[in-house]
Amino acid sequence: MSNPYYVDEDKPWFKPEAGWPAEAPKNLDFPTHSLYEALAHSAQRYRSRKAVWFLGTFMTYEELHRRVLSLAAGLAAQGIRKGDAVALILPNSFQYVIGYYACMRLGAIVTGVNPTYKPGEVLHQLRITGVKAVIVLDSLIETLLNPILKEYPIPTIIVTNIVDQVKMSGFKKWLGKKLGKIPTGVLPSGAIPFKDLMRTPPHPPEVNVSSDDVATYIMTGGTTGVPKAAVLSHFNCVSNMVQLEAWLYQGASGACNVGVLPLFHSFAMTCVMNLSVQAGMWMMLFPKPPDIESLLKTICDIGEDHHTFYCGAEVLFQRIADFPDVHKYPIADKLSYCISGAGPLHRPVQERFEKATGAVIVEGYGLSEASPVVCAGPLTKGVRMIGKIGLPMPGTDWKIMDIETGTRTLAPGEDGELWVAGPQVMVGYLNQPQETADTIVTEDGKRWLLTGDIGHMDEWGRVTISDRKKQLIKVRGYSVFPKEVEELVGSHPDVLEVAAAGLPDEASGEAIKVWIVLRPERRGSITEEEMSAWCKENITHYKVPKHIEFREDLPKTLVGKVMRRHLQEADPLFKGRQE
Repeated sequence: MSNPYYVDEDKPWFKPEAGWPAEAPKNLDFPTHSLYEALAHSAQRYRSRKAVWFLGTFMTYEELHRRVLSLAAGLAAQGIRKGDAVALILPNSFQYVIGYYACMRLGAIVTGVNPTYKPGEVLHQLRITGVKAVIVLDSLIETLLNPILKEYPIPTIIVTNIVDQVKMSGFKKWLGKKLGKIPTGVLPSGAIPFKDLMRTPPHPPEVNVSSDDVATYIMTGGTTGVPKAAVLSHFNCVSNMVQLEAWLYQGASGACNVGVLPLFHSFAMTCVMNLSVQAGMWMMLFPKPPDIESLLKTICDIGEDHHTFYCGAEVLFQRIADFPDVHKYPIADKLSYCISGAGPLHRPVQERFEKATGAVIVEGYGLSEASPVVCAGPLTKGVRMIGKIGLPMPGTDWKIMDIETGTRTLAPGEDGELWVAGPQVMVGYLNQPQETADTIVTEDGKRWLLTGDIGHMDEWGRVTISDRKKQLIKVRGYSVFPKEVEELVGSHPDVLEVAAAGLPDEASGEAIKVWIVLRPERRGSITEEEMSAWCKENITHYKVPKHIEFREDLPKTLVGKVMRRHLQEADPLFKGRQE
């Protein structure tokens, strides 16, 4: 049977002049096994090899696999079946990895939830995805889960403490909780301790999970900026991690993979967790981003010599590059390759980081709808593609189409919408057939994903992104949807109208600004500082506007649409940005 994802090897980006590494395959035969089967294979192959490090404790592949099977058996005993949605409201931890792969074993569908969300944001995600069970950190119960249980009763609540799977004496755990050094919380009525399920014999029922079955629901803004769930199959996720492994042609087996990015985000799900399992790497997981000194110390203490891999947003690499004491740490003996995603990688940051660490850092590009990796720069010393988003993953095709009709392929240098095709392109949006039809187009036997990003190709088929059709705001690597910010700020009783957009910000890449029209009777009775305080109390930290401006009105088109871009481009911070 012919490969439906075959890309013509005469495409210009495959030429040596384009920077395509001779060692990297242009096409791949993509496997049709499940994510769990990938773990089972690695557990058999790398039985005693390190799989995960967390809070000072290592877990081997054999240990990880056994715990996955125990939890899968425990979940099945609680009635979790194939096709059920399970929410993981957890930071990076042993429990997240175990919970994810246990669901994969049963054919359940994981939706990772940001543990810093506010209750209303969690409720929105649970409703959209139809969650039947949650695995949640005990310290989040009171603030995050209890407020929504009346509106959304959850049949199965599994509660864990952050140190449940950490190798630490029972006395130390008890003392840490007693002294408040280990966060904890009160279990709701009927909740099931995670530890109890882990005592289940590791013999879950046999479940036929095919590569076409759904693996995960990833929250995304899609093309309209309204949060929805991208449906990714096992085939999507497995294909993307196989593509990444092929791109790391220097060899990833046994490498340390630094996991500062949150696993509920598609970037870390694939580039940290699934890639590690596929390639026999081990994950260095942090429950929250550590300060730079702690990060450098940990990498230098336990990272693999010249074999440590780090995926992150530009701001994370910038902090290392600018850390005044970076040269006190032998980081150059540890870091080998880094990929910067979730926004552009600027030349000054790249050069400073490489000088400080000796590692190769390249820019990558992706979106949740593509599992998420579409492309990355070649991890070859001396090959630089500043301003370009890299080369497409093996088996990935792309083209630039005209924005007006979507029927004309554009020539090099012409700006249009980036379309991509490959095995990593999502199944669609959950319960959103029209959104799916507007985003995925079948043409020439391929399913093309309309990315919503505007850019152009050069003569070698390499892409430069010049604008975001979706108007997403990138804050420290997080995708923030203007429409969602507007809805959240607009819920304040004094707000009549609001518009949100991103402005250049040295620390976070972009910062959110909102322009607010107050209700006539409330004008003069609330300050911008008071509005900012309300936002910090009611909105997740990275969605909180940094800048607030009260206005008499908002500029609108003739049909009444608020002109966000007009506000953005008229702002002094936007005008004064450094090109």
